[in-house]
Amino acid sequence: MRIVAIIQARMGSTRLPGKVLLPIEGRSMLQWVCRRTQQAALVDQVLVATTQQACDDAVADECRRLGVACFRGAEHDVLDRFCRAARAHRADLVVRITADCPLIDAELIDDVVVAALQRQPDYASNVLRRTYPRGLDTEVATTAALARAWREATEPYQRVHVMPYFYQHPQWFRLYSVTGDEDCSAQRWTVDSPEDLEFVRGVCRRMAGDAFSWRDVHRLVQREPELAELNRHVRQKQLVDG
Repeated sequence: MRIVAIIQARMGSTRLPGKVLLPIEGRSMLQWVCRRTQQAALVDQVLVATTQQACDDAVADECRRLGVACFRGAEHDVLDRFCRAARAHRADLVVRITADCPLIDAELIDDVVVAALQRQPDYASNVLRRTYPRGLDTEVATTAALARAWREATEPYQRVHVMPYFYQHPQWFRLYSVTGDEDCSAQRWTVDSPEDLEFVRGVCRRMAGDAFSWRDVHRLVQREPELAELNRHVRQKQLVDG
């Protein structure tokens, strides 16, 4: 069973252009995501899936600098990009991570992978019923299920966001939800705006190294609630927004 984490990354963000390479405490956001994903014990390989657009040459260059594999594919058909990347790297299970989540947690990645291995669903994630802060999103799917979604998904947002076809069709796929003991879903730890970036920079500035856990961040926000106020007003984009 080969488990491959694929980090979705491109420079063309509409709300915060070039965000995946913006600096956070001396490292690019992409470096934070790659290094924290690599800490997951059950992931055999971490790779970045970006586009073939010239602007994403910078993403490929950063991958080379980090020593992380890079696959380049379609810009807007990210489902196709993921399927081709999974096939090229011989994945049996694909872990989807996005490059705007620099606080992604290795232990949570392993939790979702364990659920996928033990329960053997087509799709497992910690987003079906949210209890974790937004920005710790981890989705795991079999390559066989991904291939079916690739064949059948027709809505543009289903192709852009890779996984919606699964949870929109529970009659066709076996789904499994990973949840926590405490509902922290109101917290926003992803980066889609300057305010989000300010929050993440504030968190990383207060942490030692890059091996801290999501619980460390949660305790920090409880001690310093003004951090969460930085981006509390930011509205999450809807699936249909692309």
